[in-house]
Amino acid sequence: MSSVQRPPQEADDRTVFGRNPVTELLRSDAEVEKVFIRSGAPEGSLKMIAALAVKKGIPVCEASKAKLDAMCGGANHQGVAAVSSGIDYVSAEDVLAFAGEKNEKPFIVICDGINDPGNLGAILRSCEAAGVHGVIIPKRRSATLNGAAIKASAGAAEHINIVRVSNLAETAEKLKKLGVWLFACEAGGTDCREADFDLPLALILGGEDSGVSRLLKDKSDFTVSLPMKGKVGSLNVSCAAAVMLYRVIWSREK
Repeated sequence: MSSVQRPPQEADDRTVFGRNPVTELLRSDAEVEKVFIRSGAPEGSLKMIAALAVKKGIPVCEASKAKLDAMCGGANHQGVAAVSSGIDYVSAEDVLAFAGEKNEKPFIVICDGINDPGNLGAILRSCEAAGVHGVIIPKRRSATLNGAAIKASAGAAEHINIVRVSNLAETAEKLKKLGVWLFACEAGGTDCREADFDLPLALILGGEDSGVSRLLKDKSDFTVSLPMKGKVGSLNVSCAAAVMLYRVIWSREK
């Protein structure tokens, strides 16, 4: 009788893997339960990760490649994984307060149905680099902040405010009442080079296939687009996000 082939188990949302993501996790204020390192004498960056964990009083355990593969859902873990206490989510009001503490106009990103963990992680990485005060994601119909997303963020997920909400439309309406302007990033809008982003704002990024939802588009104050000079009609959402984020920075600094 042939054995049943089971699909690989998905990584737990609390499992962070990859050398850079685990390093950034350990450098952050996040609570880490354990670090697992591939069996055998640690070398190079694995040795540094083990030392960093020990310094913070976090248990370090040896693990076989098979165990690490199982923990990480078969993804490329580079010989290391950590079990964290999970992402410490904040509220939209916390994000606005954070911007106020820095004496800056709020700069927020709303992810409306980003389904690919790699795209979500890449967006978080660009947001952290661009000085975004907070990223808002929905609880349903969206990629979760699992190990794959955190790995794609190169550790940025541990250094940026993340808001997770049940209803994006209600949250968008709340932001508007608090003085934040909503910019939907969608084809057919105003050329982003002509837009004024020197405002308290939230950029809304739509899903890979569906774009910005009709409900959020209707609530938006502006629709802005990237100029497309070639034959390709659009960019990957994480690439478009990076360009738009730095367009906001340029608009505020000119």
